[in-house]
Formats: sequence, C-alpha cells, structure tokens
Amino acid sequence: MAELRSFIFIDRLQPQTMSYLGTWIRGALPRDGVAAQIIEVAPGLDIEGITDVALKHAEVKAGILVVERQFGYLEFHGETGAVKAAADACLQDLGADADSAMRPKILADRIISSIDQQHAFLINRNKIGSMVLAGETLFVLEMQPASYAILATNEAEKAADIKVVDYRMIGATGRVYLSGTEADVRQAAAAAAEALARGTT
Repeated sequence: MAELRSFIFIDRLQPQTMSYLGTWIRGALPRDGVAAQIIEVAPGLDIEGITDVALKHAEVKAGILVVERQFGYLEFHGETGAVKAAADACLQDLGADADSAMRPKILADRIISSIDQQHAFLINRNKIGSMVLAGETLFVLEMQPASYAILATNEAEKAADIKVVDYRMIGATGRVYLSGTEADVRQAAAAAAEALARGTT
C-alpha cells in the first residue's frame, strides 16, 4: 500500500510559480491561473498507477511524473472541477483521504537582509528562476515532504510582490528562495508559513 506523503490542491497557479515549473517539467505546460494537484507517494513506482487513474478519470493535463529513489511525484492541472474530480479518484484508488497525507514540517527558514553581492552571485549560479540582486532581502525555506515547496512558493507569490528565485519540490527535502524588498519578503514568508501550517491553499 502506497504511503501518501503529500496531497496538495492549488486553486490558482501564480505566474512566476507556473513559469518556473515550465523551465523543467517534461509534460503539459500549465497556464497562469489554472488549478493544480500535486501528489507525492512512497514507494516511488506507485505513482504510475495513480497517474493512470487521474488521467483516465477527468480532462486534466499531466505536467510532472517523476519516480526518484524513494518517492514518486505527479502534478496535473486544468479546470478546477476536473482537477478535483481526478484528485478524488486518486484518493479512492489509494484508499485514503486528503487528511491522511503527511503534514509539512519546516526544517529551516531564514530572512537575510541586504544580501551581499558575492552571495547573490553564488545563488544565481545555481538557479533557474529570477535573479536575486545585491541589496535585496532573501528568504530561504526548507521543508519535508519536498513537494510542499510549490505550495509555499505559490502562496507567497499571491501575498506579496516578490521574485521567485528558485524552488525545488522533488527529493528528500523541498527548498524555496524568494527575494524582494524587506517588507514584501517578510509578508511572503508569513504567507508561506501559513500555507504550510494549513497544508493546502
């Protein structure tokens, strides 16, 4: 029986969160404002059967299907009703409910004010989102399960005028990097923490 590590419904994908996703996913590209569902399970191979259920049950598009060492990941998106119908079918197949998913746990978070230019340069070498600039405030966040990184990023972007520098939602832990003015970053950080406390949008 698969362990449901995350079951994340996103009501509206935000522009930067969606665009960042588009830089690395191999499936269908989402559009700004669509609903999305993210499912993470263990063992990883069990995500294949869940994908079959989701795609046969409703008119949704799959963006992510990843089987890595321990965990499997599925992201699908589309019209809200279709996404919810496919998600419900997945839960039925798993013999689970949304509340049985693991709760996100914050492992580390930090707000770094007026980032140094060398530090900004080093971060920008490893990102595929926006660039953090010297003098901006940077927010970094790490959590488990990893897939909650997309939720934290999306809700932070809803709440404040920040830049999405990076977020990693696959692996042992998830990581988020956001930058902007001190006030906006603090507002975004609070929204990300609140979303993780709820576990959904």
